[in-house]
Amino acid sequence: MRRAAKSGFRRPKSATSSKPRIQMSEMQSFAARCLGSWSVTVWICFILGALHFVGPALAFLATAAVWAAEPQPALEKTFTSGPVTATVKLEPVKPLIGDPVTLTVTAVAEKGVELLMPEFGEALERFSIIDFVPRESIDDQGRTVAVQRYRLQPPASGAQAIPPILLEYIDRREGQRPAPEGLDAYELLTERLEFEVQSVIPQNAQADLKPPLGRLAPLQPPPRAKWPWGIATLVVLALASPFAARAFIAWRRRARRRSAYEIARWRLDRLLAKPRPAAEQIDAFYVELSGIVRRYLEDRFELRAPELTTEEFLASVGQSPDLSRDHQALLRDFLRQADLVKFAGIQPTSNDIEHSLDAARRFIDETQENAPLVEESGQS
Repeated sequence: MRRAAKSGFRRPKSATSSKPRIQMSEMQSFAARCLGSWSVTVWICFILGALHFVGPALAFLATAAVWAAEPQPALEKTFTSGPVTATVKLEPVKPLIGDPVTLTVTAVAEKGVELLMPEFGEALERFSIIDFVPRESIDDQGRTVAVQRYRLQPPASGAQAIPPILLEYIDRREGQRPAPEGLDAYELLTERLEFEVQSVIPQNAQADLKPPLGRLAPLQPPPRAKWPWGIATLVVLALASPFAARAFIAWRRRARRRSAYEIARWRLDRLLAKPRPAAEQIDAFYVELSGIVRRYLEDRFELRAPELTTEEFLASVGQSPDLSRDHQALLRDFLRQADLVKFAGIQPTSNDIEHSLDAARRFIDETQENAPLVEESGQS
């Protein structure tokens, strides 16, 4: 009886006890499939996002690599003056923005000729100098070979130019004149080297602009009192009065401005209208004439050097790329003739006076292009 009761108390195994386990197994499988699909989706989004940002960078690097692989030609020019030959070489001719260019100035002088190379950075102020290597040697024929090599950083893309570079030499060979009369050395002036700095943006590139947003609905402000507007108007007028007065003064000043050429011609014509000076007035005449030319040079090339000597002044003006070699020679002869009269007491003939007037007139007329506007005050 005890065994029967005990066996009757025990529940028999049935199929209903295995159903929860089967349901839990199916749920785990479904969750695993969902998690697997979600991870794949996340990876796909990550790869697409990376390509969105990395793609333009890879395109830029590919463009730069192709540009660097292309052979870049060099621009080279040679100039000769007597026993000296100078070569100016620039490479590459079409650099990419951000890439430096190499400028090499090579001068070869015959045996017995002293070569004077330009100072560091002379005429290259508009560029950033990254590196500078000078070198000088004597070749098998006894000639002096001087080399200056610059690595320059152009300031921007587009058209650029290397200004003319001035070299000097003294001819110490037997039977030769060391320098031209009245000068310390011979001069050799190179020409401008023009080149193009390329941009990394293609010419046919289109800006990726998003369409404009829709117009916002206007807000309806509450009604306001009118008296604050009157106070605000008075405050604005009080604050704007100094600026209006300054603008009016600037407008009057601009109305009185004329070009440096017009002012110089006015002064020169006034001097020409006077009778030719007598012997005791010749010094004052040349002081006024040379002052007209010198003041025109200061205004035309925006120089402010009243304390410089004639030679220092000529060297300063000669660095301008807008002043040709013929104009430099004409100006040098004119100022030195004036110095001989003013400081050496030389009495010029009537032909000398007319020659000086003609030189001043020619120099002012031939350099009038792009003359800046200056104040008319002090036209005396």
